[in-house]
Amino acid sequence: MIDLKTIELHKIRLSNGTQLDLKISYELYGKPLHSAPIVLINHSLTGNSTVTGEMGWWNDVVGENKIIDTLKYTVLSINVPGNGYDGLFFDNASLLTVQDVASIFLKALKLLNINRLYAIIGGSIGGAVTWNMAYLSPNLAQYIIPIATHWKASDWVISTTHIQEIILNHSENPLHDARKHAMLTYRTPQSLSLKFNNAISTNANFEVLNWLDHHGEKLSQRFELKAYKLMNHLLKSINVTDSVVNLSHIQSEIHLIGINSDLLFVPDDIVLTYELLKPLKQNIFYHPIDSIHGHDAFLIEYEQLNKILLKIF
Repeated sequence: MIDLKTIELHKIRLSNGTQLDLKISYELYGKPLHSAPIVLINHSLTGNSTVTGEMGWWNDVVGENKIIDTLKYTVLSINVPGNGYDGLFFDNASLLTVQDVASIFLKALKLLNINRLYAIIGGSIGGAVTWNMAYLSPNLAQYIIPIATHWKASDWVISTTHIQEIILNHSENPLHDARKHAMLTYRTPQSLSLKFNNAISTNANFEVLNWLDHHGEKLSQRFELKAYKLMNHLLKSINVTDSVVNLSHIQSEIHLIGINSDLLFVPDDIVLTYELLKPLKQNIFYHPIDSIHGHDAFLIEYEQLNKILLKIF
């Protein structure tokens, strides 16, 4: 059963100058708040605050006796405003930036009387929010763990989200078609070849095309167009700082996790960040995930991810 809690934020000023009141939704798992170390999990583009349980999207990582053990930690996850999970939508897809989301999350933590986190962890856009929170509040967390992400949107990410915008604004079946395109940036040619090997289905269609249709239909059933437009824009808006050197003021121990086959947030950018920051900050580490499955490997390669996280949790 989903237990969405809410907190009201007033007179939030966004980076574009807009001021608004927001009702933020979140979920708590594990130990009661303020009775144990707190882990904040930032969800990905089509994710939400339900990280564990019957509908949990990260059940292989979070739960009782799992790596992020809800018998040991308080786990908190906040919905990105406008992701629609709590019924909140924005008509303006470009209203928020990742920096705005990070600022809103920090204000929510303050109202929850949370001044210190054991860890902030997130994959993909959730990892970018993690970077931004740590940049804005350098002493907030003991550990930050950005997975398969970067602190600045690359030309490639900007370009792919632009194509997504075109599909979302011009397709007759926008969610379905945009998701099919997005899946090709989340996986790799090798991953698809291994999975399908040019197989033909009983309806005389290529199995890979049926798979794409399945993902398009699945997202269309559980997501709203306004929410997807907003989340896609957030991906393009990632811009924590102008220079990697500015990240060295973060006091948290940083664990960067990259995927060697990631086509969306390429590992070269993550490794370069590590190499540039290491001379300025000793408590930073890089961990590779070896996989043919591309960006989605952080949702697939649980054994490798858990082995990395075991050192922290």
